[in-house]
Amino acid sequence: MTGYRLKSGGRVNRAAPLDFTFDGRLYRGFAGDSLASALVAGGVTVFGRSFKYHRPRGLLATGVEEPNALVTVDRGPARKTPNLRAPCVPLYEGLAANSQNRFPCLKFDMGAMNDRLGAFFPAGFYNKTFMWPRSAWEKVYEPAIRRMAGLGESPVERDPDHYDATYAHCEVLVVGGGLAGLDAALEAAAAGGRVILIDEQVELGGGALADTTLWGEVADKVRQLQGLPNVQVLTSTTAFGYYHQNFVGAVQQLTDHVSPAAAKGARERLWRIRAGEVILAQGAIERPLVFDGNDVPGVMLSSAGRALAVRYGVAVGRSVAIMAVHDSGWRDALALHAAGVTITALIDLRDTVDEDLLAAVRKAGIAVYLGHAVTGVSGRLAVKGVTFAARGTGQELHLAADALLMAGGWTPTVHLWSHAKGSLRWDADWGAYLPDVAIEKCRVVGAGAGAWSMGQGLSLGVLPSGRPIHKIKAFVDYQNDVKARDIDLAVREGMRSIEHIKRYTTNGMATDQGKTSNLNGLQIASGSLSKPVTDIGLTTFRPPYTPQTFGALMGHHKESLFQPIRKTSIDGWAEEQGAVYENVAQWRRARYFPKPGEDMDAAVARECLAVRNAVGIFDASTLGKIEVVGPDAAEFLNRMYTNPWKALQPGRCRYGLLLREDGFITDDGVSARLAPDRFHLTTTTGGAARVLAMMEDYLQTEWSDLDVWLTSTSEQWAVIALQGPKARDVIAPLVEGIDLSREAFPHMSIREGTICGVPTRLFRVSFTGELGYEINVPSQYGRQVWEAIYAAGKAHGITPYGTETMHVLRAEKGYIIVGQDTDGTLTPDDAGLGWAVGAKKPDFVGKRSLARPAMQGPGRKQLVGLLTEDPQEVLEEGAQIVADPAQPIPMTMLGHVTSSYHSATLGRSIAMAAIVDGRSRDGELIHIPMEGRTIRARITASTVFLDPEGSRLDV
Repeated sequence: MTGYRLKSGGRVNRAAPLDFTFDGRLYRGFAGDSLASALVAGGVTVFGRSFKYHRPRGLLATGVEEPNALVTVDRGPARKTPNLRAPCVPLYEGLAANSQNRFPCLKFDMGAMNDRLGAFFPAGFYNKTFMWPRSAWEKVYEPAIRRMAGLGESPVERDPDHYDATYAHCEVLVVGGGLAGLDAALEAAAAGGRVILIDEQVELGGGALADTTLWGEVADKVRQLQGLPNVQVLTSTTAFGYYHQNFVGAVQQLTDHVSPAAAKGARERLWRIRAGEVILAQGAIERPLVFDGNDVPGVMLSSAGRALAVRYGVAVGRSVAIMAVHDSGWRDALALHAAGVTITALIDLRDTVDEDLLAAVRKAGIAVYLGHAVTGVSGRLAVKGVTFAARGTGQELHLAADALLMAGGWTPTVHLWSHAKGSLRWDADWGAYLPDVAIEKCRVVGAGAGAWSMGQGLSLGVLPSGRPIHKIKAFVDYQNDVKARDIDLAVREGMRSIEHIKRYTTNGMATDQGKTSNLNGLQIASGSLSKPVTDIGLTTFRPPYTPQTFGALMGHHKESLFQPIRKTSIDGWAEEQGAVYENVAQWRRARYFPKPGEDMDAAVARECLAVRNAVGIFDASTLGKIEVVGPDAAEFLNRMYTNPWKALQPGRCRYGLLLREDGFITDDGVSARLAPDRFHLTTTTGGAARVLAMMEDYLQTEWSDLDVWLTSTSEQWAVIALQGPKARDVIAPLVEGIDLSREAFPHMSIREGTICGVPTRLFRVSFTGELGYEINVPSQYGRQVWEAIYAAGKAHGITPYGTETMHVLRAEKGYIIVGQDTDGTLTPDDAGLGWAVGAKKPDFVGKRSLARPAMQGPGRKQLVGLLTEDPQEVLEEGAQIVADPAQPIPMTMLGHVTSSYHSATLGRSIAMAAIVDGRSRDGELIHIPMEGRTIRARITASTVFLDPEGSRLDV
């Protein structure tokens, strides 16, 4: 193909030249060009290299269906975007684009040796060839395959751009700005409702932009829409997904079509649109033909050649041939001839065509070959010539040409329709699937619905050839290098469903989702199986319709806004003390408080000993808190939790264990009864929202007869945990209205009064095994009360401690953390919490699942303690456990380490683990294989390592 700029014509602004580079070479185009049209005008034939064989590939299409011309656009430092389709990249001054998947350059690619060895790389070759030796797959085979195959390189720098996101509502959403979409939008607007029209191109008009006779009509309709106050038009906007209840996701390009120096504001905007009705006017995609050499650069869709000439003023070559099995190819030939492109021959497999078309083409001086088909194309980096033959004769003719256009018929664009679960029906006249029955309030108009006037044609998979299918290089999926013979091979190897054939060959699994390959693949499989297309099945289209940037989907949710950090009212004090932080379920929490010269281990050891011997202060404000109020509050909690709640007296606390319906632990916490109709519940930090949602679900759907209200109070209360043998001494002078004596205020009680003059709900509970209090005060007083307690505690050696110390302290006492010591598959008994299940309760969430034999029989993982033979060896959390380290790989895993720490109090390491039949293995020696060594440890049936009698609590 030796493309060039036509002397006149097109919709580009020839008075506005634009300079750009491709692979470092300078080119010139015009305002209104796409990157693809400007490159073709500059004589570029090769745009990229194919995925597997590294074959040179040129432009195939001028729309989103383009599978070959994928480029990386460099918009400046840290702004490289790979895998953009060149026809969809608007040209701007200074644009810098590079080709992909080649070394060292496009015209000479070392990876092209794969093409020479193609016989050894059939479909599914990696599943057959690289299975032995198994150990070589990860270290040798897979890295080599990944280096040789692939698309663009993923950026590694942080994206400096920002992205916008918004919501929109309308009575009618029209997707597609061609003539059918414009008509639909005008009709909807006349009804008076809000109308949104979106189109992925910079300019409205769709396929009509490649037809000079329709330009005036397009302009008139666009002017009408622009004058309507109830219509919003969004160009450069792609509807990528159609979801339940007419919810459509779309991405609008805001600055990618302008020079980076002139770009202001967000790069892209994510639109979340809810519509009363959706009208799809997405048109149809032209189908390529399958014949030997159909991927040589310069072989492209007929509609693409026409669009280049009529819309962009670019000729695809100086001597162009057309292979058609559809009337649209003849119309394209006439349009190209009128634009000044030399058409040397029109080859059509059909024996007869419309007489008017035949007369018009012959009058234009174009040679016509009816009943003929292309059998081959010569050339590697560009088309040199075309070989064709009369059907059934085998006698080949040769034609000099530098471009070949294919008119293989049309495939309606039904992607969004399929997203919305609309059904499809096979239409034999089209040779394609058309929309049938809608699920959502949606309808399809224009070519997407089969309503068009481009004539008739044949529907076929592979053009007739003098050679059998397994001896020709005829490509079906251009991007994934899937040939017709690959689909035939899949059938011969037993694949019968198109879904199996798709996965065996990867046909339709590239970034274009098979827009140009799916129908041809179906028809080839149909021929190989000797079955109708409808008996083979249909692959499923899924969002996104075209690839979208991660930035657009994330919107504002990046860096500090990716997951907004929640801070307690005490956080500022901890920061002033030099706390080291960690993020826990959206909260920033102090992990430990190092003193000068201390690392984490030293700081944690000091904090642990302070709590055990004196008193420690801990910010527990992040605990989830739910107020449960109403006459049936106790009954509600009795049904939700495993243990009984009705008999709990006001002023007392209870540990609550919450299961899912499947019987597995989902959350826990200590909660208090404030009054007969009021409870103060606590949950884990990460479980607050989940537990509230679960309770609301049951209250609204299962037990709507209960008179109960649920209110999240997590943000209302600051919680100060004061733990240690001197805890009572510290707060005694600060508390009013509460008797702190052991007899009046026993463990697992709650009292209300004041502390430092501030109202408090004072819990006597402990997550350390020491005398402890959890002081709940209104959040706005949290830091004030904390500082007062800290000041009062200095005389008693008070020490602030963080989450790392809290973990060690609770592990010494065998207290579990849901989500760390449980993994979603442990029952109460597995976790050693069988005592928390009310044996006499008639029902609670998960009770029926616990009764299943599989939940009670042998072979279940149980939580146990571990003591390493070397007391200073600290196990890695998550490490796998085996009985015999000498067994062959893959070893039989007994379980894994859930928690592991060094205990300064005990002077050794401790750990908890979930192990198969763990409690029955008390005293057994087990092994933890690690890189370079194996650690030995003994199982202890009890997870309590310190004060098993609980004497330190009851003081």
